[in-house]
Amino acid sequence: MDLARCLSVFHYTPKFIIPPFRQQTTPKPNFTTISANHAKISTSRMATVKARGGAAEAETAVVEKLKLTKRFEVSEGHPAPFGATLRDGGVNFAIYSANAVSATLCLSTLSDLQQNRVTERISLDPLTCKTGDVWHVFLKGDFKDMLYGYIFDGQFSPEKGHYYDSSKILLDPYGKAVISRAEFGALGPEDNCWPQMACMVPTSEDQFDWEGDLPLRYPQRDLIVYEMHVRGFTRHESSRTEFPGTYHGVVEKLDHLKELGVNCIELMPCHEFNELEYYSYNSVLGDYKLNFWGYSTVNYFSPMIRYSSAGIDNCGHAAINEFKHLVKEAHKRGIEVFMDVVFNHTAEGNEKGPILSFRGVDNSVYYMLAPKGEYYNYSGCGNTFNCNHPVVRQFILDCLRYWVTEMHVDGFRFDLASIMTRSSSLWDSVNVYGNPLEGNLITTGTPLSSPPLIDMLSNDPVLRGVKLIAEAWDTGGLYQVGTFPHWGIWSEWNGKYRDIVRQFIKGTDRFAGAFAECLCGSPNLYQEGGRKPWNSVNFVCAHDGFSLADLVTYNNKHNLANGEDNNDGESHNNSWNCGQEGEFASISVKKLRKRQMRNFFLCLMVSQGVPMICMGDEYGHTKGGNNNTYCHDNYINYFHWDKKEESSSDFFRFCCLMTKFRRECESLGLNDFPTAERLQWHGHTPEMPDWSDTSRFVAFTLIDSVKGEIYVAFNTSHLPVTITLPERPGYRWEPLVDTSKPAPFDLLSKEVQGRDIAIKQYAQFLDANLYPMLSYSSIILLLSPDENA
Repeated sequence: MDLARCLSVFHYTPKFIIPPFRQQTTPKPNFTTISANHAKISTSRMATVKARGGAAEAETAVVEKLKLTKRFEVSEGHPAPFGATLRDGGVNFAIYSANAVSATLCLSTLSDLQQNRVTERISLDPLTCKTGDVWHVFLKGDFKDMLYGYIFDGQFSPEKGHYYDSSKILLDPYGKAVISRAEFGALGPEDNCWPQMACMVPTSEDQFDWEGDLPLRYPQRDLIVYEMHVRGFTRHESSRTEFPGTYHGVVEKLDHLKELGVNCIELMPCHEFNELEYYSYNSVLGDYKLNFWGYSTVNYFSPMIRYSSAGIDNCGHAAINEFKHLVKEAHKRGIEVFMDVVFNHTAEGNEKGPILSFRGVDNSVYYMLAPKGEYYNYSGCGNTFNCNHPVVRQFILDCLRYWVTEMHVDGFRFDLASIMTRSSSLWDSVNVYGNPLEGNLITTGTPLSSPPLIDMLSNDPVLRGVKLIAEAWDTGGLYQVGTFPHWGIWSEWNGKYRDIVRQFIKGTDRFAGAFAECLCGSPNLYQEGGRKPWNSVNFVCAHDGFSLADLVTYNNKHNLANGEDNNDGESHNNSWNCGQEGEFASISVKKLRKRQMRNFFLCLMVSQGVPMICMGDEYGHTKGGNNNTYCHDNYINYFHWDKKEESSSDFFRFCCLMTKFRRECESLGLNDFPTAERLQWHGHTPEMPDWSDTSRFVAFTLIDSVKGEIYVAFNTSHLPVTITLPERPGYRWEPLVDTSKPAPFDLLSKEVQGRDIAIKQYAQFLDANLYPMLSYSSIILLLSPDENA
């Protein structure tokens, strides 16, 4: 996640109205009268009694069997499970807050919410509706179109870590759907960017027909991952979908992914977030900046409601079912679904940010705080989630279990996952560590060798078989690629693969040996720790940074469209424009760029490990050199289906055939690192690799039980070279891929017209066991029986 996309100062705060009432922070001695819209489970002070040790006054809770409001029957409820849960013909509400002195459940109809009104208030008595640190209440009644939130009262003392404010209605961290605005990008009432939000109340009508859907459970080594943005995938008018920019829109285009050959989609954040968080006028483009990427979570259980074609219909129930429909339809096509999750920070930001949920429920528990209440900022976004606090880590585990069991998600990619390995705040050492700490203290934020949260997730029986992928760094300087605590379970976004491959393919010296390691699944990073090649998720491009087309078109970032004077985004991209900056270039430069794109994609497909493709790269999507497009809900981030469908999109054909080739080869998804029995390295001559600093040539042969033997070579020099091929008596090498050739001869599939003639053009070289390679090109040759032998 890029630091530049995060803002630590919020320009908008929630505006809402609560019908006036006197908030009680201590129980009264007499029964509370119940009004039409206010109920309270109450206590009574009993007579004093004498004991041997002297006089004492006993306070005993007296629970009336039933309290009635205009809409509900109210009783004390149960402390588990957390959230709003259907049971016994009603709904049980339970929420953790250790430091609040009072709690009020607020219920609103959808129409009342939109007018900033509370329909019902139910105050919870701490003697009868609190067990330990859990507040709870049970309601029976009519929950039609009903939503809920909480008011907590207590200390408002930021220096002590508390932000209790009885004027705020808070979201339940365990709420299953968050309702506010219906339409993506539309302002709330009175142009409010943070209108009041509330959580969905479950009903007995919550049903979804999974049609027998089961997890696909592909071995991770067999995956080809496609990172994608739900809205961006079909929002462009050229998608011609019925529901553009939605979960249903993705379903309409799943066959494109099937054609591309991917079997796993990694969805950029689909938890509820506020796209208006960065809302401000962008004078450069004449539109408004939005939080398009979504790396700023408001609620972790709710799907992003405004990605649903149903919006807030049925109080979020329809949106949940629409997400489930996407997962079910993906599974039908043999495609697993991963979620990009952001447990490193929340949308509440720093001390200037809004009080939405976690901060108002129990700030000192959910956030990593310094002794005087300041927020640690290892995320670069204003706050840091207190992941290894026992309450917080249980919350994260419960959340992941929910998305696996209820939503059938197959895996998770954890944004800035290194934060999840840092020690939690020492606000309560007894609670966190079991006893007061003496002597050497573990400083807040210290990287832990065995983080409790990672231990829990790795060994949880419900998550067994679910793919867990770490973005193994954070913005606080912690970089754990190759060293992330893994329990043999975790994979990593291999950022080192990206950097090395970019350097070698563009012809930088001193990278030949490192490039060879990347081709083998980075054993230098993963073998010693007992992991496998598939623990490396290989990628050249991702959502942040240059697209693949821009990687070969721009030497420098061009981020003026972000309205930040080109100061945002990464300045060191290891890119090369092939001789001219920008899209307007000579024909020869454009040809070289296409060649380089093919080189990158071929490298990705022949490397051990798990390849990941970024949305749009399969047709050469450009963002105009912008490497930090977090704020653009427009053509910059939208998938251009018209470009993909143009005849000039020969790169899409190349990508489809390369993924097909990878799937057909047994040797390109190994369960362990290749050894000399299977792999041999070569240079310009067989078995003489050149690992010198100036080497720009790497070649290898790979024994494959399906293809026989494969020869792969990369020439990243500015000079052409004629190479000598390994001799195989009785066999000859035949060309399959040569990235220097124009389409369709760049990949000689069987359906290519003129294929035999094209192969014969190589005959004079192949007869002599030679092959000519142009500069900046790569090849794949296959071994076949020599009919003339």
